[in-house]
Amino acid sequence: MARQAYPLSDVHALLEPGPVVLLSSAAAGRPNVMTQSWHTLIEFEPPLVGCVISARNHSFAAIEGAGECVINVPAAGLAPAVVGCGNCSGADIDKFAAFGLTPESAHGVAAPLIRECFANLECRLADRSLVARYGLFIFEVIHAWHDPDLPHEPTLHHRSYGDFVLSGRPIALPSKAR
Repeated sequence: MARQAYPLSDVHALLEPGPVVLLSSAAAGRPNVMTQSWHTLIEFEPPLVGCVISARNHSFAAIEGAGECVINVPAAGLAPAVVGCGNCSGADIDKFAAFGLTPESAHGVAAPLIRECFANLECRLADRSLVARYGLFIFEVIHAWHDPDLPHEPTLHHRSYGDFVLSGRPIALPSKAR
């Protein structure tokens, strides 16, 4: 079979880097949460994570202004809340109340942890040089938490326009990485 052209507008569906996360922020004492899938690990030590956030998004101003957020990692059981948070604006509703999410105090940032997520990464903005041009925030993870009593798998992965897949069965292969 001959190769066929692939639409450039769909390339992101081939390269989505990881699980969908819930990015929490706080502005003027009001917590907010947004669904986010455009993120990638930039560095191992210190852990740096790049997140693309549109300036059209309600969370953008809060995160840019505070220079911090929490990356909350949900398991697939939270899919209805994850999709719900992604389909509305925090400017209009309290997403925590609307989708049954529980904000908890973080250790080093004002943005809340989300209790129902199995992992929470408290982040501070490490580099804002690409924010204006690309909406790319480079965060340093300053505290990381996980709840061993919550399910870690499967995680939800967004492919494109409402198309999701679940993470599969993990396998361990030999590695020379430390």
